[in-house]
Amino acid sequence: METRSNQILVGSITLGLIAAVVVFVIWIGQLSSGGHKQYDIFFQQSVEGLAKGSGVTFSGVPVGQIDSINLEPRSPNFIRVRITVNDDTPVLEGSTAVIRGVGFTGVSQIQIDPPEPPQPGQPRRPHPPLRCPEENPQSECPYGVPVIPTKPGAITALLNTAPELLERVSTLTERLTELLSDRNQESIAGILDHLEEVSRSLAERGPEIAATLAEARVAIRQAGDAAERVGQLAGSTSDLLDRDGRPLINDLRHTLRSADQSMTQLQAAIGDARPGIQAFSNQTLPEVGQLVRDLRATSESLRDITDRMNQRGIGGVIGGPRLPDYHGGGRRH
Repeated sequence: METRSNQILVGSITLGLIAAVVVFVIWIGQLSSGGHKQYDIFFQQSVEGLAKGSGVTFSGVPVGQIDSINLEPRSPNFIRVRITVNDDTPVLEGSTAVIRGVGFTGVSQIQIDPPEPPQPGQPRRPHPPLRCPEENPQSECPYGVPVIPTKPGAITALLNTAPELLERVSTLTERLTELLSDRNQESIAGILDHLEEVSRSLAERGPEIAATLAEARVAIRQAGDAAERVGQLAGSTSDLLDRDGRPLINDLRHTLRSADQSMTQLQAAIGDARPGIQAFSNQTLPEVGQLVRDLRATSESLRDITDRMNQRGIGGVIGGPRLPDYHGGGRRH
């Protein structure tokens, strides 16, 4: 009975020592490896090349690894990748994650980039560590850890634009095929033949072209001389006008001034004669009218006397008219 109780005591002590050693080893391992932080990354693209255990780098420096890759059940377009990084990794607000290829092996890893520096002229503001908000953390941390936003990488952008690029290459190939058809090749060959004939004709007429250019050069020189002479003539004309034209202009001004004075005097004379003209119009013209009427009456009287003398002689003017003779019961003419 006593032996059995001793064995139980020894076993208990041994198990306790083993448990203590295990706890000590785990504690030592945690001290040697330091703390860790976890983050979620939601990719809206293919994550081909990533796997559990793939590396995570910060600006190219290894800082952790991928813990899990899962489809997002609430939104199948997204893929949730959880990563674990060292506690001293400076994941700040504004940091971004991107998928980077490792060489040409097809293996990829996640690279975390720090926040972009401010533009020139903008104030520099500090970036706090990326954490879940204290109020309503579920909105930004749906799975209990901070979320690092993503940005498309160069390879991803190339892969996303690959269909459009292939379509454009296909269209370009079709157009090149149409351009280099048999009919167009014949047309191009004809154009080249015509260019060759033109080149040959130009080569044959080279001396004539050279002579024409020489004549053109002479004509240009003569035109320059003529232009210079025209300039000299213009200068001479300007001098002539300055020398002889100014006295003539002065005489013309004097003549115009004299004519102006004469016109002023004539206007004054007309002003002085205006009262006499008005008196002549008001008094003399009526008397002249009466005289004309009297002369017209006298002329009519003279015309009547002349007519009588022509018809009856002088007696028709001096005596009165003869009375008719009456004989018996009748009148004799």
